Amino acid sequence: MQAPTTRFDLVKTQGGWILYLCFCIFPVISAFAQKQEAKSISYHQKVRTFHTAEEFARLTKGKVVLYRNPTCRECKAALPAVALPIPQISVYAVSDDGAIQWIGTPLGAIRHNVFTRLHLITGRPADSQPDTRLKYEYFAGKRWLPDDRVTGIGFEKSANEVVWIETPKGFSRIEYKPMTLAEKSKAFIERVRARHVRHGLTADSLLRVPGDLSSNQMVSSDNDGLWTQMYIAAEAFRYKVTGEADARANARQGFEAMMRLEEITGISGFHARSFIKIGEDIQPNDGEWRDTPDGKWRWKGDTSSDEIVGHYFGYAVYYDLVADEAEKLKIRGVVTRMTDHILNNNYQLIDVDGKRTRWGWWAPEDIWADPDETGLRALHLLSHLRVAHHITGNPRFEQAYNELITKHRYHLLTRNQKINYPGHVNHSDDELAFLSYYPLLNYETDPKLREVYVQSLDRAWQVERPERNPLWNFIYAVGGRVKEFDRSEAVRTLQEIPMDQISWTVTNSHRLDAPMDTLADRFNRAQALIVLPYDELPMSKWNGNPYRLDGGNGGRSEGDGVYFLLPYWMGRYHKLIDG
Repeated sequence: MQAPTTRFDLVKTQGGWILYLCFCIFPVISAFAQKQEAKSISYHQKVRTFHTAEEFARLTKGKVVLYRNPTCRECKAALPAVALPIPQISVYAVSDDGAIQWIGTPLGAIRHNVFTRLHLITGRPADSQPDTRLKYEYFAGKRWLPDDRVTGIGFEKSANEVVWIETPKGFSRIEYKPMTLAEKSKAFIERVRARHVRHGLTADSLLRVPGDLSSNQMVSSDNDGLWTQMYIAAEAFRYKVTGEADARANARQGFEAMMRLEEITGISGFHARSFIKIGEDIQPNDGEWRDTPDGKWRWKGDTSSDEIVGHYFGYAVYYDLVADEAEKLKIRGVVTRMTDHILNNNYQLIDVDGKRTRWGWWAPEDIWADPDETGLRALHLLSHLRVAHHITGNPRFEQAYNELITKHRYHLLTRNQKINYPGHVNHSDDELAFLSYYPLLNYETDPKLREVYVQSLDRAWQVERPERNPLWNFIYAVGGRVKEFDRSEAVRTLQEIPMDQISWTVTNSHRLDAPMDTLADRFNRAQALIVLPYDELPMSKWNGNPYRLDGGNGGRSEGDGVYFLLPYWMGRYHKLIDG
């Protein structure tokens, strides 16, 4: 038999397909991998726009051919033998180079990248964590599609991957746009400044017309102090990395609002949850609200441990990275008053009515009242006192810190701060724990105490690892002084966070590729056993449940996106990630 002389002749011989892959496919994959490696700072960010049929025709000028496959018999043989999110295939299309398959269904669109797991082919080292990435990307709901019933799919020939998806209610143009995380950060900062600053507070934004950002109205929330302090910290980190004046100005504006939270209550060291201007802001229906003596403002009481964690965290970062001497004097004053208030009231927050707030208590005789949070409250209080002593140098605060350790073993309690009951994890507590670890481990110098705190941090992080949370990862890396911390998983999550922060309704509980937890979460909502890609999840901050499958409010609100900004700029400041 004559020996084959070309790649195409090889295909005709026994084993030819394998050799063909070696000659043709592997070099392409290898080159692609090297290209991605060389441009590791850049990635492809998914963005979408909606269009009418007329706009589709005008913008594409007849150059985009729509694939419509009512029966789609041939496409099933072309797909790998894995479970699709939706099994009913109505449309099948493949890119010219054969690398991307798009599938239309009655419940959304699916994208399959043939080269998803490059390290399996090229020999590149796998991440320290198992690759839990699904083989498919799922597009459904108005975050991605005007209607979930896909009737056609077409490709736009351009430098980037661009796909047009036809539905009965119009077209979605989805583009994989080259972007850096720094460029993404710029867009997120612009969002905050445009629609999420209310009297200096980082505010929630309602949309009076669902999905219409021009109809936004900022409102008070239950934890304005916490959210604002997280934004202050994000801008403080950005200022130290870039030196940009607007970062300092933004952080300073938030800092002044935090000072106002204490001033408005009239109680030394007691911060309000939030405040509103009477006759201008919407009056929320929840919580305890009290008028200022002049009748112009109203503030929200019953301040919780959430707020206190935020204040000690934010004041510490601002003090170290941004504050001038005059501001440092102010911070020493407010931290002294806040800590004195806690110590003078037997480790409690006492509201204007003279009663302890619902969540504001950390005393040794009370801490066992809620065993689930005993270790967490110990962690909070030790962190607060360590911050207070760092900022003020007040020996009273160090004495209280040492007494809690020597007499009440608070440091040992922190090792069990993360207690899980299946299905009922309080993810808000996870946020409060990691925000407490950060300053505690930054300021603690005693090696024996640090060893205990690092044990606590490591235990908590090991439980949290599957969530791929960049903030937890970076705090673990800084606090534990470790080099291995799932960097690639953290970056992946930062990339997956949607550019669009509108709270569209998201439904995943019908998907066949998401393994379901047999137990509901603590709010009796369906949840998965894995964390889906973050751009396929309901909108949430880091206090939410990333295993949650369904959620959203029909596009009636927009998130501020600080949950991206804080870990990104913290990671940049500590040189854990590039731009």
